[in-house]
Amino acid sequence: MAKKSKKQQSGGTPATVALTEAGVPFTVHAYEHDPSHPSYGEEAAEAMGVPPDRVFKTLVADVDGSLVVAVVPVAGSLDLKALAAAVGGKRAAMADPALAERTTGYVRGGISPLGQRRKLPTVLDASAEGHDTICVSAGRRGLEVELAPADLASLTSAVSAPIGRA
Repeated sequence: MAKKSKKQQSGGTPATVALTEAGVPFTVHAYEHDPSHPSYGEEAAEAMGVPPDRVFKTLVADVDGSLVVAVVPVAGSLDLKALAAAVGGKRAAMADPALAERTTGYVRGGISPLGQRRKLPTVLDASAEGHDTICVSAGRRGLEVELAPADLASLTSAVSAPIGRA
């Protein structure tokens, strides 16, 4: 009989496995994903009944030729100039979606800042610090994890910066 990996044993995603292995407290929120919904993040906030400023989306950008992860509230958008400045870069643009998927190991709409295939520099919007807990993708559409912003920053080695726009 084949030995099951930790992911298979836990029934989780790489993100939830990483949280479990780190001993970080978190709560999983599952909901039925509607493929016709225009926004993954807004759908998550609505389905969970959580204010959109506490639900954060994970975006992958190209800053001066290197991929960087930005974690911003779903209620707003990413300020690319602020992201570039936060990592000491000059120019930022959204990464090619296929490259983001290959690099992180997740599909668009389910990219988690945790448990990525290749650990990328991460910037967490400074507004996260104003909440006891925030929700981010658990690595699959229709699955979110709720955790303390400080734990997310610690596990991803994230820097905090005002990179979100209302």
